[in-house]
Amino acid sequence: MAFSAAQLHELSVLFGILGNIVSFGVYLAPLPTFWRIFKKKSTLGFQSIPYSVALFSAMLLLYYAFIKEKNGFMIITINTIGCAIEGSYLIIYLIYAPKKAKVYTFKLLGLFNVGFFGLIVLTTMVFAHGLDEHNMLSKGGMRESVVGWICGIFSVCVFAAPLSVMRMVIKTKSVEFMPFWLSFSLTLCAIMWFFYGLLIKDFYIALPNILGFAFGIVQMILYIIYKDSKKKLNNNNGDLMIKETDIMQLQELAVDIKLGKVEKIEQNEQQNRPAEAIEVIVEEMVEVNNNNNNNNEVDNNIVKEINGKATNGNAPRGEGAC
Repeated sequence: MAFSAAQLHELSVLFGILGNIVSFGVYLAPLPTFWRIFKKKSTLGFQSIPYSVALFSAMLLLYYAFIKEKNGFMIITINTIGCAIEGSYLIIYLIYAPKKAKVYTFKLLGLFNVGFFGLIVLTTMVFAHGLDEHNMLSKGGMRESVVGWICGIFSVCVFAAPLSVMRMVIKTKSVEFMPFWLSFSLTLCAIMWFFYGLLIKDFYIALPNILGFAFGIVQMILYIIYKDSKKKLNNNNGDLMIKETDIMQLQELAVDIKLGKVEKIEQNEQQNRPAEAIEVIVEEMVEVNNNNNNNNEVDNNIVKEINGKATNGNAPRGEGAC
């Protein structure tokens, strides 16, 4: 069944709108992470690299959409929103990041998002001409092709990034670091933008999303295979699976113990705190108290010995009898 030009246009608009909606949801996925950062007033060890890369990708696609001869509106809308959201994430990160992470993030943004992106824009403006060779701001032509290839190559690199996560899932037999709904959303996003690119005959958009779709399917298959592995390990071997939140709780309490103060744990925190963590903390407290008691006993014995020698007139040389 052949579609008319009007039907193809309507389908492209439909897939463009769906792509915008799904992509908007993907952009909002890190919100819980940044809510934690805001509440804790700390970056909690998270890296700024993923948000810098996402911002660069949105900037690059936005530039590509502006120099397209036609059918660039749907790409402009979602990537404008993406630049705003990723920029907001980075601002929050820089507010609460420690000095070292803050300096690293500024360097990354300066070299990658400003320097490298500026070099691409300048090079394609000077050496790659649009349809009107005498107009530096002309759209289409060789400029559109060059920037399209750059976007395609970068998109392939971004889609290939989850390979390390998939390797970790296979190695650890745990899907803790590969949430199913994020993988599903990315797969759905790739499908929408593939059909959008295909319908408007923009293969710089369509082709990289084939790879994104394939990786998304593999991720969901891995999730189905290994989703129950954690429970089996716990039931059969009794292995302790420590989550990131448990580790952070232990680190915070370890600092309190080291400083000689253990603050009262609120009732709601007690309910959320794992029993294993409480046992470890109690053992550490007992050990610290035992060490303090032993040190006090040694100090008392030393004082008694010195007093005994002083009474017998045998005080250590250089010291008077007490």
